[in-house]
Amino acid sequence: GISHVLTLALQELSLLCKRDVNGGMLYDLLRSRWLQALLKIYECLQHYLGKRPVPVMLQARALTREVVELLREAPQSGEVKELRRLLRAPHLKAALLSAHDTVAQKDFEPTLPPLPDNIPENEEAMRIVCLVKNNQPLGATIKRHEITGDITVARVIHGGLADRSGLLYAGDKLVEVNGVPVEGLEPEQVINIL
Repeated sequence: GISHVLTLALQELSLLCKRDVNGGMLYDLLRSRWLQALLKIYECLQHYLGKRPVPVMLQARALTREVVELLREAPQSGEVKELRRLLRAPHLKAALLSAHDTVAQKDFEPTLPPLPDNIPENEEAMRIVCLVKNNQPLGATIKRHEITGDITVARVIHGGLADRSGLLYAGDKLVEVNGVPVEGLEPEQVINIL
């Protein structure tokens, strides 16, 4: 998980620190893919936490009952009677407040399955990338690996859609595009799918 990624990042950082370089260490560090990926994850988490919907209260029904009891002891004006009648109405108590409490007490955040314990150290990571083009070019070129035949990202054009997304990197292997496996396809065929 995240702790494993951080461990790898710290190991790479220690290797960079041991290098005898003149000013290039910080540049290499800031340009490293793992640091860029960690920063992207951090930004996404911060954005999610800032926009995450949270209930104002967990027990709206209990609070409503308490308000109704307080209103019973209050001076009985027309507004007080009307409010009591509304709060005691079956559709408000049973439907709206019950639904509110059910939703408020459930955790709807996604849960990821635990990583298996027997993952090899050299296991390749696979990620699903979603890019919406909207008539703009992808901003990346692809090529076929001469030995393995894999379709890989040859170059990510600076300022293009792929570069701005931070999701594609030169050297990434394409496994599937828009639900179509690319194994055995020519680069031109993959471009048509893209």
